[in-house]
Amino acid sequence: MADLVQYYGTGRRKSAIARVFLRPGSGKFSVNKKAHEVYFVTEQQRIAAKRPLVLTELIANFDVITTVRGGGVSAQADAVKMGISRALLAFNVELRKTLKTEGLLTRDARIKERKKYGQKGARARFQFSKR
Repeated sequence: MADLVQYYGTGRRKSAIARVFLRPGSGKFSVNKKAHEVYFVTEQQRIAAKRPLVLTELIANFDVITTVRGGGVSAQADAVKMGISRALLAFNVELRKTLKTEGLLTRDARIKERKKYGQKGARARFQFSKR
């Protein structure tokens, strides 16, 4: 039986987590068993998700299979972007310089700030009245 050749990368953004598998193929792109054009609603999300493949000019060489959970659709697109970048590193370490200069390997650590006790939200306070 022939071994399945695939490269794996995990991407995270806010509370979204993407598991990305790159397999040699013709350029198919599926997210949660749907075509990426169907899953990612806006053009900006589609461009963000494909950016590492376009940048390295490997878009026609790989089929991308991803499973994404958590967060919103925009955060999921960024998680897929990071997952693809990490999977490309597993494929070829020499792509690191190209991906690093574009900031595709850096984890965006900004997450929602927690609500504090005695306050309405993370920063918003209850209305104060002197009298």
